[in-house]
Amino acid sequence: MDSVKHYCGVVGIFSQEKSNIPEQLYFPLFSLQHRGQESAGITYVKEERFATFKDLGSVGSVLSHYLNEEHLSYAGIGHVRYSTAGGNLWDNAQPIHITCNRGEIALAHNGNISNADKLRERLSHEGAIFQSTSDTELVLHMLSRSRKIDFFDGITEVLKHLEGAFSMVLLHRDMLIGIRDPLGFRPLYIGQKEGMTMIASETCALDTHEITEYRSVEPGEMVIVTKEGVRSERFNSSPRIAQCVFEMIYFARPDSEIYNQSVHINRKKMGAALAKVDTVEADLVIPVPDSGNFAALGYSQESGVPFDFGLTRNHFAGRSFIQPTKSKREMAVKMKLHPNKETLKGKRVIMVDDSLVRGTTSRTIVKLLRQAGASEVHLRLSSPELHWPCFFGIDVPTRDELISNHKTPDEIAEMIGADSVMFLPIEELEHCVEEPNKFCYACFNGDYPVHVPLKSEGVLKNG
Repeated sequence: MDSVKHYCGVVGIFSQEKSNIPEQLYFPLFSLQHRGQESAGITYVKEERFATFKDLGSVGSVLSHYLNEEHLSYAGIGHVRYSTAGGNLWDNAQPIHITCNRGEIALAHNGNISNADKLRERLSHEGAIFQSTSDTELVLHMLSRSRKIDFFDGITEVLKHLEGAFSMVLLHRDMLIGIRDPLGFRPLYIGQKEGMTMIASETCALDTHEITEYRSVEPGEMVIVTKEGVRSERFNSSPRIAQCVFEMIYFARPDSEIYNQSVHINRKKMGAALAKVDTVEADLVIPVPDSGNFAALGYSQESGVPFDFGLTRNHFAGRSFIQPTKSKREMAVKMKLHPNKETLKGKRVIMVDDSLVRGTTSRTIVKLLRQAGASEVHLRLSSPELHWPCFFGIDVPTRDELISNHKTPDEIAEMIGADSVMFLPIEELEHCVEEPNKFCYACFNGDYPVHVPLKSEGVLKNG
């Protein structure tokens, strides 16, 4: 599909009493499946050693056998992955489990390390042998090479060399560790219930175990969970917080809380903000399911234009893939989305989606709506125009591939066959989130919070 892609999700569990940790990891990982469908895996403590199982595929296909088996343990971590960096290879599936001079370590990572190329080059010159193309592996190489004797001194030293986004869970000896980068790009939560401590990317994962006492892991914070309890250490601080605003727009599950804010409520605010600045007259507001559902609802409630589902999504279609011909690309969209003709016939339609990347899928959807009888189709996006690539865990194409760098909204409308196209202005988006100064908007305005290797445009942006 022509959309911004997901990245990854992580879970860590520590239990004061031994329990079936692989099964307990399964359910929160399943709840985070929206964050990555290409691979899944877990590492857990098994008789004082670590056991790892991972493979390409969804949580259900890779890990469901653990629902029929008993594996008593006290700690484990898990991961779901979309390959924003390194490609969809088995070697890049996580957790990454190694044995080194510090013993066994397992690591699962959500985000992208923006200075990974520089670190990899340095380690290669020092003789490092890499088993994957994932930037996550760099952390373990650096940790094993640290001259710090104390483990936490060593990991603190490593973390201070990393730039970009890294929310991580790490298993070492008899402890579970959660880490969030100093800029707070990616969400990470920690919660407790009846002797169990869980660390996870979103609160929907905590909900699977009915954990109601939780908090956000702070930017630059490391939480350490052991038999003695939970303690917190600050490994770094930053004068700027740069939480990914696309988590609010699209990535996080709508029933989650991230950055201490409701995703559902904020998406409705974005739709309402669109309606406030829109002047087009219409008969019906429809979402592109599921990405546009809550923004479309907010648009309808603010504008008074009735809301309905003009498109039905086939949830069994799986992820669409790049097709070699135009007809096959259109068929891939039709397999996932189908118009409800009686709802659309003769209607002037506002179609709400989260973002526009290349415009190819939108063109097919507009065609479907017109064939179903819609008299007008107006595309509304609950995000600003995408102008810049992301280096922090979102699979945003190069500037050349982003349609908004080549066409105005009117030109986009002509290309996709819509009557009009409108994006949410960035200043309106800032009004839809709490503490807007703590968010990263670099994919919209190019204001990167850290130095990034943006060489194709002949400049290096630096926030």
